[in-house]
Amino acid sequence: MPDDGNETQRYRRRLKTFGTHMIGYFVVMVIVIPLNMMTEPDNPWFIFPMIGWGSVLALHAAYVMGLFKVFDRSDDRK
Repeated sequence: MPDDGNETQRYRRRLKTFGTHMIGYFVVMVIVIPLNMMTEPDNPWFIFPMIGWGSVLALHAAYVMGLFKVFDRSDDRK
């Protein structure tokens, strides 16, 4: 039976890394979108990093929510 304290620490660490990832995404997008609109308003290249990084962020959210139990490193599979 897994230790509840250890499980809670692991979940909090996952949430913290996801929060850092999400904050980084939004900070970069707040910089990139106006930069693109000021320099090249006819060429919206900001969409590519927004979709690319956003899809990775969505996968990270799914992992934090526990949708990828395949990648869980716990010793429950004995």
